[in-house]
Amino acid sequence: MNSAILTTPLQTRIHEAIERAGGWLGFDHFMEMALYTTGLGYYANDLRKFGLMPGGATDEGSDFVTAPEMSPRFGHALAQQIAEAFEATGVTEVWEFGAGSGALASQILQALPQITRYTIVDLSGSLRVRQQERLQVFEGRVHWAIALPDAMCGVVIGNEVLDAMPVKLLTRINGVWHERGVVLHEGAFAYADQPTALRPPFEMVGTHDYVTEIHAQAEGFIRTLADKLEAGAIFIIDYGFPEHEYYHPQRSMGTVLCHRAHQVDADALADVGSKDITAHVNFTGIAMAGQEAGLQVLGYTGQGRFLLNCDVLDGMEDAPLVERVMVQKLINEHEMGELFKVIALGAKNTATWQPMGFASGDRTHTL
Repeated sequence: MNSAILTTPLQTRIHEAIERAGGWLGFDHFMEMALYTTGLGYYANDLRKFGLMPGGATDEGSDFVTAPEMSPRFGHALAQQIAEAFEATGVTEVWEFGAGSGALASQILQALPQITRYTIVDLSGSLRVRQQERLQVFEGRVHWAIALPDAMCGVVIGNEVLDAMPVKLLTRINGVWHERGVVLHEGAFAYADQPTALRPPFEMVGTHDYVTEIHAQAEGFIRTLADKLEAGAIFIIDYGFPEHEYYHPQRSMGTVLCHRAHQVDADALADVGSKDITAHVNFTGIAMAGQEAGLQVLGYTGQGRFLLNCDVLDGMEDAPLVERVMVQKLINEHEMGELFKVIALGAKNTATWQPMGFASGDRTHTL
């Protein structure tokens, strides 16, 4: 589908929403419409999103690559952690949120025949179709859901899910905090700020102008899981920081970024519907939301350390060069190994235990 065809009707929808809101729409509502408007938003249209590394025939016209597409060893290492979680919590089901191309689900299902049910929750109809095609070999074990039941038991996983949840933008101008929203200016989207009582959860040093985000939806998602998860554990993998790093005085431009064709830009108001919009995760906020709702923080560390603890390098000496290169990208600190973090939360009715992924290098104390 041509992205130019998508943009105009989506812009019209957002124009109408701005008018209904009195001429100013909070950035979180804008981001939600840009990503999830039925049939038009980035994650709701038919444009290809997930793929392999850019260049050549393998690119497939995708916008970005996630860890499972880089190497199946990512999923196999996570499967080792899931298997241990099964033993520790007594569950045999997996719930995956935002399953993308289905690559991670395929890797985990191949590695763990003991999974009795693998449920995928994904808002994108086009991605569900792609997942169903890829996972048809596991028919009977894989199911899709668009709503959560009243109670859940299982290991919950989410790889690059929280970063795509809408955020509120806050901006400090001349020492006064404002909420940043979107207005129409000469027929185009533009930012406009309104004074607000909202504040970041961390008091930042200085009075210089500053743009940042707060993550009500992501934290609300964790509280919802806490309310419904009766037994099991949650493993979230995403890019982000603990709170003191997230709201560092030098991070004055915020973390909102867009991804398209393996390129990154910071203009969320341009080409709406044809590119991804993301924000880094405040992992302290996620941990606190979980704890306040009764979950236990079981561990927090960088992706590289987590994968090494889960034996991602086992048998690597016999792996092809291209696979060794991809795994190095997953674990090296200057690649994905440090930018991406992993946090584990235990269900409130499950005994405390230390997952293998945090056996070495656990940084829970930094949250």
